Amino acid sequence: MKKLVGFISVAIILILAACGGENADSGGTLDVGVTAGPHEDILNHVAELAADEGLEIEVHVFNDYVMPNTALDEGELDANIFQHEPFMNNARDEGDLDLVKVADTVNFPMGIYSDQYASLDELQEGDKVGLPNHSSGEPRALMLFEDAGLITLPEDADVTVSVKDIQDNPLNLEFVLLEASQIPRQLGEVQVAAINTNYALESGRVPTEDSLHMEPKDSPWVNIIATREENVEDEQIKQLIDIYRSEEVKQFIEEDFAGSVVPSW
Repeated sequence: MKKLVGFISVAIILILAACGGENADSGGTLDVGVTAGPHEDILNHVAELAADEGLEIEVHVFNDYVMPNTALDEGELDANIFQHEPFMNNARDEGDLDLVKVADTVNFPMGIYSDQYASLDELQEGDKVGLPNHSSGEPRALMLFEDAGLITLPEDADVTVSVKDIQDNPLNLEFVLLEASQIPRQLGEVQVAAINTNYALESGRVPTEDSLHMEPKDSPWVNIIATREENVEDEQIKQLIDIYRSEEVKQFIEEDFAGSVVPSW
């Protein structure tokens, strides 16, 4: 009887050990969320390279900027790759989410587009200008408009700047806040608009050819890999970072996106 009890106890321990490691340390699948488009394409390539190194990456594709962070916070994902740090910080603070940056990835230079004009010089008095309505898209677009010479912002303008902070607007442009993912479809309702590269690409536009003005390549709005605090030192997360930021992936990005997506390393 003692031997039987001992055997059952060992069996229970083994079962618990086998079932207990469902996080990124367990050696199982690493669940990573991305938005559809370039992030998805890049991560699929990373997943192929990772498989050769014994790391299985399950790619989860989202079509919005909210759910990837919610899914990560709730443990449905081990990491996500779709946002820059100011956006993550805002989402973390507003939603009290467990989100931590662990590495830089790529930059998607935001561009100014138009279905009506071939140059920003054609802008007229009172024209409508579209820009993303989320908390990091608005300041990013405004900084882009300033870089293009359309407006002037305060000298100390940062990631909290908004339309109400515009100091000089020579053409009295009307700024219209729109849902970021819908701007390509609503471009006919405004004269020009700032569009994120992933949404521009999804709409069939080539940023390096179709934009009237783009962010400089050293833009501070670099995208990141985010995870939860408990996973910061996880070996699989570190392996994901190493593979993502490899020369093989850098070459893939440079060849496939021709300047529309810029590696940060």
